[in-house]
Amino acid sequence: MRKLTYFIACSVDGFIGDVDGDGAEMISYVDAEFLDFLTSEHPETVPTHGRRALGFDDLANKRFDTIIQGRASYDLALKEGITSPYAHLRQYVASRTLGESPSPDVEIIADGLLDKVRELKAEDGGLDIYLCGGSRLAGELFDEIDELVIKTYPIVYGTGMPMFGAGSGIARFTLGGTRSFGNGAVVRTYSREH
Repeated sequence: MRKLTYFIACSVDGFIGDVDGDGAEMISYVDAEFLDFLTSEHPETVPTHGRRALGFDDLANKRFDTIIQGRASYDLALKEGITSPYAHLRQYVASRTLGESPSPDVEIIADGLLDKVRELKAEDGGLDIYLCGGSRLAGELFDEIDELVIKTYPIVYGTGMPMFGAGSGIARFTLGGTRSFGNGAVVRTYSREH
């Protein structure tokens, strides 16, 4: 059984972005040490155009071979003219409003999201599934999330978009590991208790 991993950046107070969902402030914390961590541990979480620009597009996927993201997350790439932001992964976008996909490499899931995620998790072989966000999507898929990888940056928004939108309940997770960085960022990994 493949795991669904919510790999997400957040502020100290648990927001993945400001009230509009913009998390650009957190990008400033991605320094050489943190980038080395991403390229060695989670290279597939960096969009394809970023991998090319940073010179590691040839790195093999280590943890994930599939990505699921929400419409707002996908729109960030579309605004830059990028229709296949994670070309090194099998790509799904959960959207009831997007209609036809602008790329043959991106499948739109308009209905039956939960069934599709369960189908992907039940596939034999392969790597795990990267849940890229956002908040509402994570809330909808809360019961299917097996692992959390939370990149916490030393910034406080005060208000904004929470890690999980409405729909999530209470669940217990076990701490698997913590790693801190010189820039003040901390990455924590949790596994769902069953």
